[in-house]
Amino acid sequence: MSLASSRTRLATLSALTALGAFASLGTATAATPQLNGGWAPFDRCPVDAPAMLATDGLDQAPQCVSSSSASGAIKLGNTTVITGRTNLQIGVIQNADGTSSVVAPPAGSLIADSATVPGGLLGLMCPSDIPFITDICRQLSDAKLNKITATMESVGTPSDFDQIAGVLTDMPIVAIPVRIHLENPFLGSNCYIGTKANPIILRPNNKTSPDFSVERYNGDGSANEEGDMSRLNILGSTQVDTTFAVPGASGCGLGLGLVNGAVNLKTGLPSAAGRNSLTLDNTQTYLTGLYAPGVVAPDAGKVLSRNWHSAVR
Repeated sequence: MSLASSRTRLATLSALTALGAFASLGTATAATPQLNGGWAPFDRCPVDAPAMLATDGLDQAPQCVSSSSASGAIKLGNTTVITGRTNLQIGVIQNADGTSSVVAPPAGSLIADSATVPGGLLGLMCPSDIPFITDICRQLSDAKLNKITATMESVGTPSDFDQIAGVLTDMPIVAIPVRIHLENPFLGSNCYIGTKANPIILRPNNKTSPDFSVERYNGDGSANEEGDMSRLNILGSTQVDTTFAVPGASGCGLGLGLVNGAVNLKTGLPSAAGRNSLTLDNTQTYLTGLYAPGVVAPDAGKVLSRNWHSAVR
C-alpha cells in the first residue's frame, strides 16, 4: 500500500470514527447476517447500493466503515442520558480528487441499545401547575407508565465531511442531522425532540487520538497477509460534541402536542449551542476496502459486493 493511499484511508476512517458519536441513543434493530473473519464488523455495509456498485476503482473506490462504542452520554438541556452500545455502518465512496461521499444502508446507518430517560415522565414534566399534566402525574406511580425510552433517528444526509479533521483533534468532522423520539403511553407515538425540518445537527470531533493498525485478508474474510482486502483498525478514541443546539419537543401528547410545553419547561428546551454535549467512549472503528481497487477496474464496486456476499456465513 502506498504512503499516500495509507494516509487517505486513515483520514477517511478516523473521520468516520466520529460518526459513531451521533448514534448516541437507541434505534430499532433489524436482523443482520454474520460475516466471516475480516468482514465481521461490516454486516450492514451497503455494498449493493447502486452508487457503491458503480465505483470503478480508479476515479472512485468503494469502502465500508463500522464504528461502535459500548457506552457514552448525551446531555440535552437539563437532561443527561447514559447511552449503551452504539453502532454506525456506512459505505464510503473515495474519489480520486480526495473528496468522498457517504452511502447509508437501506434501513439506516444507526443502531444502538435503547436508552431510558432518568426519572421517566415524572422527571420529565412533573410537578406541573397545568391541570391536564397534573392528572397525568398522579397516575405515574406505575413504573410502566412512568418509563420513557429515547431513540435517535437520522433525518437527512450528512454534510460538511472533512477527512483531514478525522486524524486531528478538536475539529468538526461531519455534520449529522438527527431527531430524538421519546416514547411513553402518555406522550403518544409522535413525540420528538427535533424534526425533519428542524433537526439537531451533531458535529462530532476527536477528543483523543485513536490507536491504528492495518491488516489484510481474502475476499471471503479469511486471514491472508497478501489478501486482496485491507482493513484499518482505529481503536480507543473518545468522540465529543458540545456545539449543537437542541430545538423544543413537538407532537407530545397523543400526537397533538398537549404536553410539549411541560416537557420543554422541565428539560430546559429549546437549548442553545454550548449547553448540550455528546460523548462516546472507547470507540472501535474499522474501515475496509479492496487493497488495490485499480487492478479490478472498472468493476471495483461489483468485486467488493461479491466479496462481501462470499463472506456471509
